[in-house]
Amino acid sequence: MQSKTMTDREKGKMPMPRKTLAAIVAATVLLLGLIVWLLSVLHPLPPSTITLACGPEGSSYEVFGKRYQKLLAKQGIKVRLINTAGGVQNLALLSKPDSGVQLGFVEGGIAAESDDADLASLGTLCYEPIWFFTRQVATDRGLFALKGKRVSVGPDGSDSRAVLNELLKRNAMDVGSFKLLSLTTEDSADALLKGGIDAAVMVNSWASPVVRKLAKSDGIDIANFSRADAYVALFPSLTKRVLPAGVADLEKDRPSHDINLLATKTSLIVRGDLHPALQYLLLETISKVHSRSGVFQKAGEFPAAETLEIPLSPYAANYYKSGRPLLQRYLPFWLAAMVEQLLLLLIPVLGLTYPLVKGLMALYGWGMQRRIFSIYGELYWVESQIDKLGKKAAPPELLERMKKLEDRTNRVKVSSKYMPMLYSLKETMASVSDRLRTQALSKSS
Repeated sequence: MQSKTMTDREKGKMPMPRKTLAAIVAATVLLLGLIVWLLSVLHPLPPSTITLACGPEGSSYEVFGKRYQKLLAKQGIKVRLINTAGGVQNLALLSKPDSGVQLGFVEGGIAAESDDADLASLGTLCYEPIWFFTRQVATDRGLFALKGKRVSVGPDGSDSRAVLNELLKRNAMDVGSFKLLSLTTEDSADALLKGGIDAAVMVNSWASPVVRKLAKSDGIDIANFSRADAYVALFPSLTKRVLPAGVADLEKDRPSHDINLLATKTSLIVRGDLHPALQYLLLETISKVHSRSGVFQKAGEFPAAETLEIPLSPYAANYYKSGRPLLQRYLPFWLAAMVEQLLLLLIPVLGLTYPLVKGLMALYGWGMQRRIFSIYGELYWVESQIDKLGKKAAPPELLERMKKLEDRTNRVKVSSKYMPMLYSLKETMASVSDRLRTQALSKSS
């Protein structure tokens, strides 16, 4: 054992002092505790399940929701779809934190400045025209053609009912002017085709199977908004779109002429506390679904970084400016999300690690110096006793105390930084020990 120890010393290797090891262990435990605490507070990993409030069965929102569902499943995210009456109900669900809904489709003109400030938009997705389907030959009388008719305007909370109410007010009309029916999108289409109602008003995109079905059905016409420009001027949330002649069915030439439509834009609204990595993944998903050209839009027109009533998410603003975060471009979603959060944690951890380790090392250094200085203190006392002896012989008690002090010094272990202090102590002790031995020999002589 001795030979091995000597070999280690000859090689310049010194065993790690116990207090140094204790300081390292203490720092490691504190850092691990800090990381665990930060992880619990920041919730680094996004949820694996999200809930999307889409719209009625057969609506374009349900179609979009199912596309999102399929694409996000490839990234390990399960999308739970909730059928609702439409954007009005979606907004109400999003405004309630306990509803469990994290995102939903909302049309422009529905939200107000007084709505929940904890909501954010991921941008506009598409145009949602206001469709006025009728069994009679449509005229340019617009909403006035509804008087005395059986009209389905959608259930309470639907977009079509909310939009229609605003348009009726501008025309000094109310729902009492016709027989109001609160049918769902699919029920409205069935009733209209079977003659159960005279007209149906619905807000839906061209992607809706119901809209496509009615647009090319014999005996069903689409009303033309001849004063579309006036409505757009009065309602900033509306835009004018033109349905080209023959687009529904070229063979049957349906519709037989261009039709002016009023349309609103739809946004994907999320709760502000939705995980940033998940927001970026959603932005990438909606880009795949909504960036293609369509009847009412050009390729790349959507999604767009437009702010309607609800402000744009800061993550969406970054996405539209710079694209996906670097890690998400090259790593799988879950791995990228984990690495991003760990890098985010690294900044405060490193900021706390340096002063923590420095403080622990300072405490260790203070302990080492205190041990050495305490031995110096006793050594000073021994030397003062030698001075008092003069030419007298050293008593056995003083010799014994010196021996214990030497043994104590030999047991001191310090890091290389404090080796000069320890060697200086041993040299001083050797000098005092020689004096004490000389004093002891003077007695024997």
